[in-house]
Amino acid sequence: MNTKKLLTFALAAAMTLSLTACGGGETKAPAAPNGGNNSAASGAQTGGDASNLPEITSGSCATPAVLTSIGQSADVEIVGTLCNKAGVEVELNNTITADELSADCKTLLLAVGGSSKGLGAAGIDADQELARTEDLLSKADELGITVVALHTGGSARRGTLSDSFISPAFAAADIAIVVSEGDGDGLMSGILAGNSTPSAYVEQVADCIETLKTLFGV
Repeated sequence: MNTKKLLTFALAAAMTLSLTACGGGETKAPAAPNGGNNSAASGAQTGGDASNLPEITSGSCATPAVLTSIGQSADVEIVGTLCNKAGVEVELNNTITADELSADCKTLLLAVGGSSKGLGAAGIDADQELARTEDLLSKADELGITVVALHTGGSARRGTLSDSFISPAFAAADIAIVVSEGDGDGLMSGILAGNSTPSAYVEQVADCIETLKTLFGV
């Protein structure tokens, strides 16, 4: 993780603490018109132009790959299905910790989206999930693992809770895949633009399959 990305991640992580202090429920943030900035949900950086983000590079990811949830939403199961359809073998571990992350891992896939119900089922709260996220991403950086952040839940997976996980995950990402409809306020594209992160914005969840094929060269 370069210095600029590290600073962005630190700022994003700090801001998530203030977001979660406001409450653990998923408060829906209204989408800004025409992809404009929505300051209520935007966090540290907003209003990035997704069309100007660097393109992803074919074969830039490798296996073994681990898929985990950041926020404990059902989106991790969707991403797992997308990987399967793309022919990308992944190890699914919703709650993997930094200590459990193996040096053999080449790619860490993050399915980002908060769910109060999912957190409850996992027996953790938002602050514990954020702490796991920070430690996991730091360990991935230490081991030189490529981090891919995915937001596939659209506007339904936005709001105070989800945004608290989006900020640190996308700040630390080496690559990002986003279903465009979920980034109407430019939260994710702003973070990605600030780090010049190679990204793919797709119109539908199913479009992620071809993107994953490109990333893993399959």
